[in-house]
Amino acid sequence: MIYDPVCLMPVKQSAAAAMIDHEGSKYYFCSNDCKEKFLLQPQKYINNTPGMHLTIGVMGSADHGEPDGIKTTAYDLGYALAQKQYVLITGACPGLPYECARGARENGGMSIGISPALSLDEHVHKYHSPSDVYDVIIYTGSGLMGREVTNIRSSDMVIIVGGQSGTLGEFAIAYDEGKLIGVLEGSGGITEQLPNLVTSFKKQTGAKVIYENDPEKLIEKMLGYYSTVHYRHPSCFCDE
Repeated sequence: MIYDPVCLMPVKQSAAAAMIDHEGSKYYFCSNDCKEKFLLQPQKYINNTPGMHLTIGVMGSADHGEPDGIKTTAYDLGYALAQKQYVLITGACPGLPYECARGARENGGMSIGISPALSLDEHVHKYHSPSDVYDVIIYTGSGLMGREVTNIRSSDMVIIVGGQSGTLGEFAIAYDEGKLIGVLEGSGGITEQLPNLVTSFKKQTGAKVIYENDPEKLIEKMLGYYSTVHYRHPSCFCDE
């Protein structure tokens, strides 16, 4: 069960009156009154019930040859996520997701890699993927395409950074499954095409797409929407 940390009442996520992020963790409330009490004295209540960390999946180009400016933006995104104490999830691949994970690690953040491989040896030698910036690597054995579903479903929110056809596939999964998606504008690749693609979609999935070219502002916009609207139905697999 999910419990309100103030009154300890069981709370159904889809019916919670409020949700907040406190030090990177999610807390749900039966009423706005309990939320306000929590905000006044969070240290009094945070141990009453565990708060699960918000997870942010970053999907993007695995190409080593991305411009230095875009690599720096991806690094800054990871650094900003760590500053918020969010858990970063990537496909444990090189390129922009690696730069993002490097930024998170160098700011003391937690980074989880979802590997296509069956083992560390296969991860490094078959898929030519890094292992040095992750706190945890989960070996799915699902291959490059199969692990994408695990990436998306393990993330509360998804951010797209650059990318080509593989990243487009991840975006399609996230959109089809009703996720909150951030697009880091100016990062190249498919991010330039996504606004036109989204307007052509006729399917209502519950997904929400937010565009922003500044990593910190993108995170703030996404959290603002998630904590006021999207938390009640964060994917198509949640109860109405």
